[in-house]
Amino acid sequence: MSIGKLYLVPTPIGNLKDITLRALEVLKHVDLIAAEDTRQSLKLLNHFEIKKPLISYHKHNEQGKSENLIDKLKEGKNIALVSDAGTPGISDPGSVIVSKCIEENIDFEVLTGATAVTTALVYSGMDTTKFIFRGFMPRENKERKIMMEELENRKETLIFYEAPHRLKNTLEFLKNNLGNRKISICRELTKLHEEILRLNLSEAIDYYEEKTVKGEFVLVVEGKNEKEIMDEEMSEWKDLNIDEHIKMYIEEGLNKKEAIKKVAKDRNLPKSEIYKYSINL
Repeated sequence: MSIGKLYLVPTPIGNLKDITLRALEVLKHVDLIAAEDTRQSLKLLNHFEIKKPLISYHKHNEQGKSENLIDKLKEGKNIALVSDAGTPGISDPGSVIVSKCIEENIDFEVLTGATAVTTALVYSGMDTTKFIFRGFMPRENKERKIMMEELENRKETLIFYEAPHRLKNTLEFLKNNLGNRKISICRELTKLHEEILRLNLSEAIDYYEEKTVKGEFVLVVEGKNEKEIMDEEMSEWKDLNIDEHIKMYIEEGLNKKEAIKKVAKDRNLPKSEIYKYSINL
């Protein structure tokens, strides 16, 4: 008996027209569909007149159901895995069974399709050449602080998912830990009431102060910019005179030549000018 194949099938994040022809073809021809929420997936399948057996596969049963699906694949069943919206494995169940397929040498295929991450990133107008996606923030404040310590000095654009009941708290948290950076708030992407806001974190907090928060959100936050970095570096020496500035770097372990070079760069002055202050050090 030949082994079946697993298909990870992205589903629309709001607009049903975003389903791909390939996704529909796979859903029509597999033997079984594993869904994060069978009720939600049934709406999609009914819309496209697809009738297939459905089983639940969500974050609370992912480990056990993965074993069950592996057994079915070994029996020759072809299976599609879908989440409520977007691509399985991206802040949704999927990574566990992919790992098991790799371990068991079972063939699987990842289809391309809708994802809120790249849609929101392009909408933001921020740097798209490098970005960090962290999904939903941890609920515990201690874990969120650890995450921010990892991210606060990164220059890449930062992307998070957030639920409506946590949005206000998250905006306050971001401002307290990252400063008043630019943020793009993308709400209900691809849906009828899609909304894109581009402002800074203080303005975002004010905007939602009296507003009822509804929908699902993607937050795109500006990475640490060069001005922030320069201001922090300058704060170390802005109250020092030039010879004190040279001493600071020597005490940090640089030799006099390296210290002069650093001071010249910091102050945008010729090295010859800085050298005069170092003669008696």
